[in-house]
Formats: sequence, structure tokens, C-alpha cells
Amino acid sequence: MKKTFSFVHPKKKRPRVVEAIKYELKKYIKRERNKKLPEKVDFWDFDCRYGANEASSDTIHISEINKVISEADVEGLDTFFLEVLVKPGVRTMQAKEEVVEDFLE
Repeated sequence: MKKTFSFVHPKKKRPRVVEAIKYELKKYIKRERNKKLPEKVDFWDFDCRYGANEASSDTIHISEINKVISEADVEGLDTFFLEVLVKPGVRTMQAKEEVVEDFLE
């Protein structure tokens, strides 16, 4: 999904538009995660970029999407660019020593 979102709507107030944008993204991510995984793939991962426009967008983590949308609303931006691309992800195994050390700390 590559899209420029707008907070301006002729009939809806800004807080409802913010919630609608967040819901649309949540629905897209859920739809992509429910797709069948190819062989030797453990999960669907996402590459995300956010910015005031496409040229000035920076990489963000998927967990930061709601936070940056809320920040854009507080800053008073009329539009923002968001790109969410799905990619296959493979889990890497940790050594047992690392797991034990993490557990003990």
C-alpha cells in the first residue's frame, strides 16, 4: 500500500478521519498477514515508510504507525505519505546460551 492520506474531509470531523485512517491500515495489515505463506517462510514482515510527502519519507517500524499518524494530527498536517509493503520473513534461531542469559537477567 502506497498512499497519501488526507485529514481533510467535507463531511467528517478530523478525529473521525484519523480513526478511519488507522482502521484502514489495520485492516490492510490483517488482510496481508492472513494470506498463505510460501514454503520456508515463517511470517509476513512489513517495510514501512512515513513522511509529509513521498520524497521526504523515512523508514519506520510497523509498530510506530499509529504513533506517527497521531503526531501528524497534532502537528496539524493536512496530508501525509505512508507506504506499507509486505515481504516474507524468516525467524532466526538464537543460541541456547543467549536464551538462558536473557531469561536469567
